[in-house]
Amino acid sequence: MINIDINCDLGEGIGNEALIMPLISSCNIACGGHAGDNGTMIQVARLAKEHRVLVGAHPSYPDRENFGRTTINISEKDLKKSILVQIGNLSLVLKSLGIRLNHIKPHGALYNDIAKDRKLAMVFLNCIEEYKKDVHLYVPYHSIIEEEAIHSGFSVKYEAFADRNYNPDLSLVSRKESAALIQEPKAVLDHILHMIRKGTVLTWSGKEAKIKADTYCIHGDSPATLQILMYLSQQLPKNQILIKK
Repeated sequence: MINIDINCDLGEGIGNEALIMPLISSCNIACGGHAGDNGTMIQVARLAKEHRVLVGAHPSYPDRENFGRTTINISEKDLKKSILVQIGNLSLVLKSLGIRLNHIKPHGALYNDIAKDRKLAMVFLNCIEEYKKDVHLYVPYHSIIEEEAIHSGFSVKYEAFADRNYNPDLSLVSRKESAALIQEPKAVLDHILHMIRKGTVLTWSGKEAKIKADTYCIHGDSPATLQILMYLSQQLPKNQILIKK
């Protein structure tokens, strides 16, 4: 049997956490940048503790209007302040509940931007320096943030997206394209199995690209999230794969 980690972005206002939590092994809690507040952080963290799900911070550009999925013009000083406040607020919630912060995973445009912008990647790493010894950083394989994080002594976990299509350079197909999301449960399963068994991802162009993954993301705000996760929980064991708890 192979054990894999399935992570999900939660606390984003969808309200499906109680149904999702039993089906995943790690979660990324929105902490006020694109969504979430103290109330949602407490609620989701309690559910994670109940279901033995690892908890991570999911900071983003401070941009609720665009759900953190648009690059915004913000100074390094203001970005750093926002990220520190976001993660700090979640850390206080977790401490009050006796939960360890396991990882940090940036959200949306910030995640994509630090994957390709070296200066911004260094700004982000400087923001989270105080967490370096205690948490993992979820990063995309073959990215600038991966390279700089490893060089700076961070512990990284490679993340792949189970419900998103890839371009040949391992960037995600833009959400402006109809092919961006993979919503059919069997197609998501096939996507994951391909990555696990071949160490490559079948990109939208039909070409294969090398990829590494320690954790696979299912977005919590997609229309088919629950159906996908229920299907995976049934089908992965049939393929000798377990979602680790």
